[in-house]
Amino acid sequence: MMENATIVAIVIFVIAYALIISEKVHRTIVGLFGAMLMILFGIISQETAVHHIDFNTLGLLMGMMIIVNITSETGLFNFLAIWAAQKVKAQPIALLVVLSTITMVCSALLDNVTTVLLTVPITFSITSQLKVDVMPYLISQILSSNIGGTATLIGDPPNIMIGSAVGLDFMAFVENLTLVSIIIFILVQFILIALYRKSLHTQPELQDKIMRLPAGAQITDHSLLRKCLAVIFLTITLFVLHGSLGLESATVALSGAGLLLLLTATRDENTIVKVLSKIEWPAIFFFGGLFILVGALVETGVIRMLAAEAIKATGGDVEATAILILWMSAFASAFIDNIPFVATLIPLIQDMGQMGLTNLDPLWWSLALGACLGGNGTLIGASANVVVASMSAQRGRPISFIGFMKIALPIMTFTIIISNIYVCIRYL
Repeated sequence: MMENATIVAIVIFVIAYALIISEKVHRTIVGLFGAMLMILFGIISQETAVHHIDFNTLGLLMGMMIIVNITSETGLFNFLAIWAAQKVKAQPIALLVVLSTITMVCSALLDNVTTVLLTVPITFSITSQLKVDVMPYLISQILSSNIGGTATLIGDPPNIMIGSAVGLDFMAFVENLTLVSIIIFILVQFILIALYRKSLHTQPELQDKIMRLPAGAQITDHSLLRKCLAVIFLTITLFVLHGSLGLESATVALSGAGLLLLLTATRDENTIVKVLSKIEWPAIFFFGGLFILVGALVETGVIRMLAAEAIKATGGDVEATAILILWMSAFASAFIDNIPFVATLIPLIQDMGQMGLTNLDPLWWSLALGACLGGNGTLIGASANVVVASMSAQRGRPISFIGFMKIALPIMTFTIIISNIYVCIRYL
């Protein structure tokens, strides 16, 4: 019976993935219907399926979307877009580097989903005024958010999971991953500039127009802005401290959203409906479906079996195992959610320690690099990717799955080669 369930789960997952890649059916419909098939065929019970939905991710998304939607009414994002453009003389290439750097740094200190929710509206605002293609900027921000998320303990969920399981603190991640993340970010920026140099140009009169714009005049509601900035500051402070306070990031985001609604809407139902209607519901429901699809593979033992077989193939050799974990976690994270994959590998690596392997450090850092950077491989490889794609589609610029993968997968592979060299030099 179990073997049949495993086969059916794999078939449903592969078909769902093929439909997502083909883009014949919207990914939200595929995610939802695929998840329901897993339940209808008895692969996973409804109760277990709900258990696999990561509310921390969904709560974080919804909370930050509410905060961003209310803040956008103040004109803050237009102000920041013009301010940033004026600082680099409205040069499109310099602007790409600046926005990517902001995304990378913020993703390391917050989390990559929160960061792209804040930076994507700024990006659309400034590229529309310069009449320059927004796509290179969005792709660069997706890549930068995942690279930045690799650099610290709180940047990406896999790092939080590894740190918690192994007892590694914030500074351990800074000492082991921040330098290589910065090197990778710089190299990726050079690649993107080389790829998009021809399309990153604008007209001098548009640059002059941007330079003459009074940035401060973009703020349309100062009273609302003060409330939004106070809540954003409080929310970001709690994000930085959430680990020591014992709070989940979803609790922080939803608390901030609730407080901002309390300060700005109170009893105005029209405002509440307007704010909630702007939440990226297709992305939320897609994540829910994807969590259940991957959860079915976890419950049937498919992911654990693949991981165990791969590690067994190295015969317990630390160097071979570290390199295998790096590459396996990278490509697995590009195509399935990295959270259940990392959750599966953590006990397997701990078992290797109990079987006699004394130095597990190379394995943990390989897992962190592979799982976080691997998210850059496809459009559904990381939460931030899906959020950017959803926000972009809502603004009339859908990002193609294949189009993104053609650029991102080779770059992701390049970053894993750099990581491989780093792991060999530093640990092996």
